[in-house]
Amino acid sequence: MVSAVGSKAGRGLVAGFGALLLVALAACTPTPTPAPTPGTSASAEPAVFSFGTGAEPAGLDPALVKDSESYRVTRQILEGLVTVDPTTGDPAPSLATSWDEEEDGLAYAFTLRDGVQFQDGTVFDAAAVCANFTRWYSLPAATRGDAASVTFKQIFGAFSGDAANSSYKSCTAVDASHVRIELGTRLTGFLQAMTQPAFAISSPAALAAGDANNLSASVAGHKVSAFGLHPVGTGPFSFGSWKDGRVTLNANPTYWGDKGQISVLNFITYDQPETRLQALKDGLIDGFDPVTPGNFDALVRNGTQILQRDPFSVVYLGINQANPLLADEKVRTALAMAIDKETLIRDFFIDGTSPTAQFIPPKLSGFNKSVTGQPFDVEKAKKALAASSYKGEPLKFYYPTNATRAYLPTPEKVYAEIARELTAVGFNIVPVPVDWADDYVGKVTSPGDHALHLMGWNGLYADPDNFVGTLFGAPNAELGLNDPQLVSKILRARSLPVGTERNEAYQSISEQIAKTVPAIPIAFPISAVALSSRVESYPVSPVLNEVFNKVKLSGH
Repeated sequence: MVSAVGSKAGRGLVAGFGALLLVALAACTPTPTPAPTPGTSASAEPAVFSFGTGAEPAGLDPALVKDSESYRVTRQILEGLVTVDPTTGDPAPSLATSWDEEEDGLAYAFTLRDGVQFQDGTVFDAAAVCANFTRWYSLPAATRGDAASVTFKQIFGAFSGDAANSSYKSCTAVDASHVRIELGTRLTGFLQAMTQPAFAISSPAALAAGDANNLSASVAGHKVSAFGLHPVGTGPFSFGSWKDGRVTLNANPTYWGDKGQISVLNFITYDQPETRLQALKDGLIDGFDPVTPGNFDALVRNGTQILQRDPFSVVYLGINQANPLLADEKVRTALAMAIDKETLIRDFFIDGTSPTAQFIPPKLSGFNKSVTGQPFDVEKAKKALAASSYKGEPLKFYYPTNATRAYLPTPEKVYAEIARELTAVGFNIVPVPVDWADDYVGKVTSPGDHALHLMGWNGLYADPDNFVGTLFGAPNAELGLNDPQLVSKILRARSLPVGTERNEAYQSISEQIAKTVPAIPIAFPISAVALSSRVESYPVSPVLNEVFNKVKLSGH
């Protein structure tokens, strides 16, 4: 039995997470004021805080969304059993105060925090935890769709209808304060995975009242349930309203932890970098995310605070092998050779962004220093294309508009440069711009006519499986991928204990991905937040675990 808090369960999955984060904070963040006493407000004076974002959320039911703007909001409202330690990157107590790994990783026993209630006044206890796990495990097909992008499936492999292939087995409420999760197979990164916002615990009463599995409404081009428009959790902020690109949250007066200084929290969508920048200058917002290369210099000249996150995301060119033209490995190899990553990074990303030939970031164990991918070479790309089955057929290239992502600050410009490079070696590129709010993610991750597309992934926890497992661990419509050998290797790697064998398994996976080119990793982007002088400190996080009760304001 391995006991945690302070257990070694999951340590060794990440190298340098905490140290690099501390360097970033020391370099960019003013000295924080002393934290308010847990459970009390730092100031009796109400504080309204407004934050600019690059896109609207896709929905506020964290079990069913994947985008960072949805998670930005739900992280304030809902909490999981464990959270991310901002220094080490290890799992840390949240709604669970301690845990034990049992049966060699086939079970986890959690001790829950006492005296916690949901924002609707109902009690948080073991039964509520198991109600959430049961819901995730039993999501109906009509709710989960093809399920390829549902986090539960990506972590556990299958739902209740396919129990033999699911790593999840059961949740048992031992008593009100103790819950036991049993697994069918060992998942070395289980605790790390539980830090994801997708595994935040919702009020069972609110799930029922909001008919959470019935996607009867729509918002910003996405189908959502009534619960997905009004989530209820245990976090420091409760849902207020969502209208016309503005989500308003209110401080939770019964929050069990540090209530912080903010009474009213607004997330306001500005889909253009220039409008976000102007809103900050005009005092309409107190900060925004993300900073783009185009407004970085203007912010510096104005003396604005800029906090850079340690890179923990990857931007990539998606390739849909369900398109017969892209089933030929030689075609995909030519695509990889045609992309000039250095030019893309120099022209369209913040300084410090680095090119990559693999999807696992260098801070994680399993990063393979020997993987170089296909170097940029126009002549070799032309030769590879000439030797392939491709004969100039049109390839639809989807890219997002009217949005800025932490991993893709200027999508239209990045598309234009890649399209130019691909055209130069002989590809017939057909542009397909899609407004981000018109369900861009849904269009490129569902079966369809997308041949190529721009996409990215921001890591949510410190384990290599969060990158390669999420993107390649199961057949999916985004990449039209059907590679049983790769899937098998990923399933094996995620079950191996921390150590050399596991590291080598992920290094081998990176080699295979670089060779078969199911997608083309381009860069590990730097992302940054801009803040007004009103902000004394902000909880910048590589995994975007940025909860605003930790924001410290001057004069409060």
